[in-house]
Amino acid sequence: MGSGGSSGRGTRLASAEGPEGTEQRLEVRKGKVPEALWAQRGVQKLYLSGAGLREIPAELGALRHLRTLALDGNELMEVPDALCQLPRLAHLYLGRNGLQWLPAAFAQLQSLRCLWLEGNFFAHFPRALLRLPELRSLQLGDNRLARLPSSLPSLGSLRGLWLYGNRFTEFPPALLLMGQLRVLDLDRNRIAAFPDLSDLTNLSLLSYDHNPVHQPPRVGDATRLVGDGAQEFMEERQQRLQSLQKQEEEEEEEKEEEEEEGTAEVPPVVPEDDCPLLENEEGDFVALPGSPEEM
Repeated sequence: MGSGGSSGRGTRLASAEGPEGTEQRLEVRKGKVPEALWAQRGVQKLYLSGAGLREIPAELGALRHLRTLALDGNELMEVPDALCQLPRLAHLYLGRNGLQWLPAAFAQLQSLRCLWLEGNFFAHFPRALLRLPELRSLQLGDNRLARLPSSLPSLGSLRGLWLYGNRFTEFPPALLLMGQLRVLDLDRNRIAAFPDLSDLTNLSLLSYDHNPVHQPPRVGDATRLVGDGAQEFMEERQQRLQSLQKQEEEEEEEKEEEEEEGTAEVPPVVPEDDCPLLENEEGDFVALPGSPEEM
């Protein structure tokens, strides 16, 4: 994310952005960030992607206004404690490193909304993530996950979850309780059967490509599918929905016609036995002589 490329052997370009949107180019030499960066306390966005970093200095924790941090494509084997001390951090990119776990202190990132951890070595779902209530987007593709914790639905703000390229052999049951999900990517796993997912009414995209399934998962009418047989399924569904819509429109037209026919002719007034009426020369109805109105 956001790396600037290379300007020579052993030198990488990175960038930092301040509160007024001004961008500053940085030269990362031999995997070391220039010391001058840490004195810029107002930095809000820092892009150190593909910079050859193996560690992050403790001075990172002094950038208290940092909202976006890109450290993807480096050689980090663990998340530094300094990173967990950034109270305003909302977007964090740690993909394509050598991470296997997250420290408990990671849960201190209470402002975190978007987290990318793809291309690492997670064999277990990081428990610290379950304590991040504002997390909306979680990218865990290309790891080694085989199951998800039953407490995953506690992430009530989560809208997008990417789990492609892992080791799931069955659909994680916890996902059935996450009705708020909008995007779910399970490509390239080993799932042979999917449960009925039609109760996930907010799901707008389900990707299940390259799984050993024999038929598309059952989903709601508003969910777009990506995978083997998905195109035929969605075409048939579209035809069915169009047919239902046409049928509803025809029934509505018939109902309107019946209502119009019912109001076109007003039926004549039929006198009741206890109140005999007589039509006079002006076409008005008057009571017959001797009727209760004359008495």
